[in-house]
Amino acid sequence: MLPIELISAALLTLIIVLLLVGVVARYALSLPVVWIDEIVSLSFIWLALLGAVLAMHRNEHLRLTWLVERVDLRWRGYVQAFALVAVAVTLLVLTPQAYEYMIDEWPVRTPELGWPNAFRVAAIFFSVVAMLLLIVTFALQTVKPRELIVAALVVGAVALLCWLGSGTLRTLGNWNLLIFLFGLVTLGLAAGVPIGFCFGLAVLAYLGFATTVPLTVVIGRMDEGMSSIILVSVPIFVMLGCVLDSTGMGKAIVDVLASLLGHIKAGMSYVLLGSLFIVSGISGSKVSDMATVAPALFPEMKRRGHRPKEMVALLATGAAMADTVPPSIVLIVLGSVAGVSIAGLFQSGFVVAMVLLLALLILARWNARNEDMTGVKRAPWMTVGRLLLLAAPALILPFLIRSAVGGGVATATEVSTLAVLYALVIGKLLYGGLSGKQVYRMLVDTAALSGAILLILGTASAMAWAIAQSGLVQQLSVFLTTLPGGVWAYLAVTIVVFLVLGCILEGLPAILLLAPIMFPIAKKLGIHDVHYSMVVVTAMNIGLMMPPIGVGFYVACRIGDASPDEVMGAIWSYLAALMAGLVVIAAVPWVSTVAL
Repeated sequence: MLPIELISAALLTLIIVLLLVGVVARYALSLPVVWIDEIVSLSFIWLALLGAVLAMHRNEHLRLTWLVERVDLRWRGYVQAFALVAVAVTLLVLTPQAYEYMIDEWPVRTPELGWPNAFRVAAIFFSVVAMLLLIVTFALQTVKPRELIVAALVVGAVALLCWLGSGTLRTLGNWNLLIFLFGLVTLGLAAGVPIGFCFGLAVLAYLGFATTVPLTVVIGRMDEGMSSIILVSVPIFVMLGCVLDSTGMGKAIVDVLASLLGHIKAGMSYVLLGSLFIVSGISGSKVSDMATVAPALFPEMKRRGHRPKEMVALLATGAAMADTVPPSIVLIVLGSVAGVSIAGLFQSGFVVAMVLLLALLILARWNARNEDMTGVKRAPWMTVGRLLLLAAPALILPFLIRSAVGGGVATATEVSTLAVLYALVIGKLLYGGLSGKQVYRMLVDTAALSGAILLILGTASAMAWAIAQSGLVQQLSVFLTTLPGGVWAYLAVTIVVFLVLGCILEGLPAILLLAPIMFPIAKKLGIHDVHYSMVVVTAMNIGLMMPPIGVGFYVACRIGDASPDEVMGAIWSYLAALMAGLVVIAAVPWVSTVAL
């Protein structure tokens, strides 16, 4: 994997450098370099798909493991073998389609440089073949032959039955959506098939057995879903989160808040929530936020009598609250998919997060009424001043990001590169800097995580296209727009749907699947697109932290080193506080639109 790691690191570096050159040329020299976007687009899709290969090699593709871990040990091997075979079949079917798509794109030339578009989309073919080789090798090394044979026979038998019954399936119309795009996805998720491959297998089976649409369409939709220039900011913001963690800039923010608020009752809870709020505005990643804040605050919170389950519950719901704080990767993707202004989402997200923050602060104060404050003293003002001076450059960064995007000075992609450069320079000058080995490791980690995310975006885009082509969107639109209660009933349905999907799928797949369906209906009902976006994202984030399935809930438990069974009992009151905030956000559109 070393060559792929090296190429991925080089591609991400190239993208950041080119975007910085473009910003300087446009704003400082008034000389826009038009070919930069073409190079960035080509580099980005290769970065995304090489990252997907790295994620496969590291076994880091996002999946639901809660159900698999509860399967009896006698059968768990068969379930895992089924998941591996399902991934292998998906890649095997995609291989000839990716090759055909690459050949079809050869005559197409890029507008500025005149390069064949096949150079860009060849990344899909290469990654599919590489991942297929990896998954086959992994399966042969880790699964017993008997389990693998049984799983292959089961998958083969199901495929044969579907092929033999394809004529009947084509007469069922939209019931096939329930069979393939719901039933097959649910089965795959339960078996631990990575989310992106669940979507890919489902849409391939649906198009192959229930329609006459050529499967090459899937590759085309994947290409379109992963190629938006707006999405280039995703790996760069992931990289920014890595820089903050490694330089200690995030910890500096935590330290200064602790010195200001740590001496009052519930002060450490306030610090935890405030840190998540501010750090989220820099990293754009929930996992990075929680990993930065928890180690710095949990020891002192334990000393003051906070129970681990309460701390992790607050950590999880605080991360959910902070996910609307820009630069949120979820907001960037939502803006790209639903055609909503990212600048508007960034401005609105800050106010919405404030409402949720207030709800959590009130509950945290109530829960800390018996907190042991023995020996707790206010930090000397000299200490506060020193910490504030140290943290000031880090504290400025989220406000620079928001003001640059909100004021139209820079796009989300451009500001992400500026933020990385700023963090690297400040980290070097004030926080000790990073070694070359650390930077290389961050580049590779960013590529792997981004690849896992963007593969989901690609396959979910293909599934969303299949749903749209089926006519289901129009049927749902007629039904939902005639619901008794109008706008309020539709908002209530939206909240329930995204709570459930946020629980099961994690944020980005849920948005990609439903945004093309739900947003046109909301627009028809006269709901402001930014207001509706805030309801969607907030509901989805709450679902993400909702036990027993929510993926984010288990991530928080792992970071906080607490038993999920214990935290499960403590988190409900915090989720209720977030739900109260969500009701306010849904019922009062002004909250979402006041900053626009």
